[in-house]
Amino acid sequence: MTAIIALSRIHFPVTTLGPGRRIGIWFQGCSIRCSGCISMDTWAPGRGITTIDDVVGAITPWLPAADGITISGGEPFDQPIALLALLKRLRSLTDADVLVFTGHPWTKVRESANASPGLIDAIVTGPFDVNQRQTLALRGSDNQELHFLTALGQTRFESFQRPMTDVERTLDVMFDDRGDVWFAGIPGRDDFRRLREMLERAGAKLSTSEDKRPSSGGMSAQ
Repeated sequence: MTAIIALSRIHFPVTTLGPGRRIGIWFQGCSIRCSGCISMDTWAPGRGITTIDDVVGAITPWLPAADGITISGGEPFDQPIALLALLKRLRSLTDADVLVFTGHPWTKVRESANASPGLIDAIVTGPFDVNQRQTLALRGSDNQELHFLTALGQTRFESFQRPMTDVERTLDVMFDDRGDVWFAGIPGRDDFRRLREMLERAGAKLSTSEDKRPSSGGMSAQ
């Protein structure tokens, strides 16, 4: 029997969360809930329930054209059984690299990430910290760490151990069947405020999913 997974969305191509044209898989449900997170819509558990078979079936047509796969959320390690099952299926279907984003520190996920060698090539660990600077490639805040778990991960992601360039401060734009707009990538702290103000000047309104609690001073995206 195929494993159950709570999924927020999938998309291809994603060009802002790792090298090349990537398949993006976002898990639904997050127990970490970082202050300032831009993806509060992925926090609630129990939504988007589907199966690993259905996810694999949906992304299989994209695999021949994909340079890599990025898994984010939500929090992937909140669903360890589903994450492991998905990773195993992906490895049986493609040689593309696999990058995982987690809000847990490396010390907490290291054992799980290394328990099945070869399934994850690189992993970005650590919670988004709204009080940290935002200067490093592939990271929403500078406290987050990039780890290489395989030789492929080292080859594909070693070049990201550096400051983010201006060219990389871009976002992928996606549209769903309901007319909602999704952004994939790592925006600057004030990017969505500027977008909201620009739209309001044009007579339109923008409703975003970022954490608006008073303690929040910024935003994160993956």
